[in-house]
Amino acid sequence: MQSVKEELLELLEKDKEFRYAVAGLLGYKEILERITSLEERIVSLEEGQQRLEERIVSLEERMVSLEERMNSLEGEFRRLAARVEVTIGSVGRRWGSDLERMVLEIFKEVLEREGVEPGKVRKFRLKDEDGSITGVKGRIVDVDVLIKDSKLYVIEVKSRAELDHVEYLSEKVRFVEKVLGRKADRVILMAVNVDEEAYERAKELGIGVICGHVID
Repeated sequence: MQSVKEELLELLEKDKEFRYAVAGLLGYKEILERITSLEERIVSLEEGQQRLEERIVSLEERMVSLEERMNSLEGEFRRLAARVEVTIGSVGRRWGSDLERMVLEIFKEVLEREGVEPGKVRKFRLKDEDGSITGVKGRIVDVDVLIKDSKLYVIEVKSRAELDHVEYLSEKVRFVEKVLGRKADRVILMAVNVDEEAYERAKELGIGVICGHVID
């Protein structure tokens, strides 16, 4: 008695139509399996796409949050920069005044030998409202002066004096003389350090120089 397996093999060998039917059935099954596999892959891709979309949405939300924080930080930075600018300006003004007092104190004995009493030196500030004094409307001129025994001393104090400072001091003297209606008896440049070029120019202009060092 033949087994089922043997009968199948015999039919496959002898019966052409049966063989085609079995082959078609096997092919259909394979197609179904492939379709099923493809559907699973599509589902997997869809799930992956959904996760990707969720991550993109999350990233966009984080970008929006980051942009808001950046805008906030930018505002804070601008406010801080404004405060720093105001503070530096204030410190700079105080330092300028403190520097003058310090330099006057350092060279106190030299000044006294020159007939200048540091404690009596006063700030001369001119604002040329219409430009009739300096030739520039609204120009401000700052310099120190001392009037003693009917003599006028014009004094400029710098931490480091350069050529431009000397040239401008010469202009300042003319402005002061024009406003006060009298000639300056002495013009003195005081500085911790003076550039050699500035030192030589001061001598040419008749400006006395009191300094700690002349720098090459």
